[in-house]
Amino acid sequence: MEPLAHRVRPTKLEEFVGQEEVLGKDKILYRTIKADRLTSVILWGPTGCGKTSIAKVISNTTKYKFIQLNAVTAGVADIKAAVEEAKNMLLNPSGKCILFIDEIHRFNKLQQDALLPYVENGTIILIGATTENPYFSVNKALISRSMVVKLKPLNYQDILKILKNALINKEGLGNYKIEIDDETLEAISKLSGGDVRTALNTLELAVLTTQMDANGAIKITKEIAADCMGKKKTMFDKSGDSHYDNISAFIKSMRGSDPDATIFYLARAIEGGEDPVFLARRIVIVASEDVGLANPNALVVATSAMQAVASVGMPEARIILAEAALYVAISKKSNCSYLAIDKALKDVSSQDTGEIPMHIRNAPASGMSQFGYGVGYKYPHDYPNHVVEQQYLPDKMLGTKYFIKDETVDI
Repeated sequence: MEPLAHRVRPTKLEEFVGQEEVLGKDKILYRTIKADRLTSVILWGPTGCGKTSIAKVISNTTKYKFIQLNAVTAGVADIKAAVEEAKNMLLNPSGKCILFIDEIHRFNKLQQDALLPYVENGTIILIGATTENPYFSVNKALISRSMVVKLKPLNYQDILKILKNALINKEGLGNYKIEIDDETLEAISKLSGGDVRTALNTLELAVLTTQMDANGAIKITKEIAADCMGKKKTMFDKSGDSHYDNISAFIKSMRGSDPDATIFYLARAIEGGEDPVFLARRIVIVASEDVGLANPNALVVATSAMQAVASVGMPEARIILAEAALYVAISKKSNCSYLAIDKALKDVSSQDTGEIPMHIRNAPASGMSQFGYGVGYKYPHDYPNHVVEQQYLPDKMLGTKYFIKDETVDI
């Protein structure tokens, strides 16, 4: 028997639940499908958000021939075979064909290039599905010939509606006498992490592994559902696009002095299996770039934490990471060091900055003084407060300001 998620998949647009931002009646994808003006599409979104279902609905709505490939196992030969099938008027009288490629980001450049001429001349309408950012994983030529549609994880209300439909759908679980309350269905919906496939698989497993009572009913409790679901599905993938999103949010929360958001994104990263030393390095960077001279001790705390994390390891390292991240988050902020070095680097790499003044040059040999090396240098410690006025910048850079002390720096 096919899995429940496959059996209850929608067959037309009106049956599709969720993704209102792109499939609502006034939205571009809906209008394009209904008007039969479909062009190639890249569907970008997390697992279980409905990418394959949208492709099947498009096929059913347009009545075009539908060919499905998975980029994990398919190659150039499979692409060419699909194209020949699309061109064959006996096999495809409409003359139009949708080629759905799941996980298109797994195609290499050669395989993606093999699609180009057929997408361009209209032999196939490409629908690519990817969990990765297509602007990084799909070549620019295909992107320029396609509509990129960003899909979101389904919210729990949408998943709840899909679960309820599955319980009454004769193709789904409608032939079973199932007793399950809304609270349990809501728990499955929320624990699925936006992945409707996970939710449906959990419900089906609970039904198939629970004994009927004397009345032929299958009673699904919250405990049974939790056992079938296991641990809450995380929306964090340390090897995918969400890795960059989560790390960006973690860094920006520390920079923005929000300790609660900082801990939240740190927890997501830890739960997703992120390397704790990698996280510690991010804290060190923020301590230097964003806290800086407003609280120089933040860098000491962060580097000590990085060393401790490397020495101790998980799970105890989570406490060290939390302490360092929170310290950085609640510290006063100053990026004057960051701005100063970047401005100076830009100057030295892009213009003639002149020569180092002779009086502050190194004079390791006594004979060099006759050429002016070190001549006239004033030793600051010989003067009151250990400070003396003299020229340090080259002549061409006199008056240039790199360090702009802000109000948080009180050193």
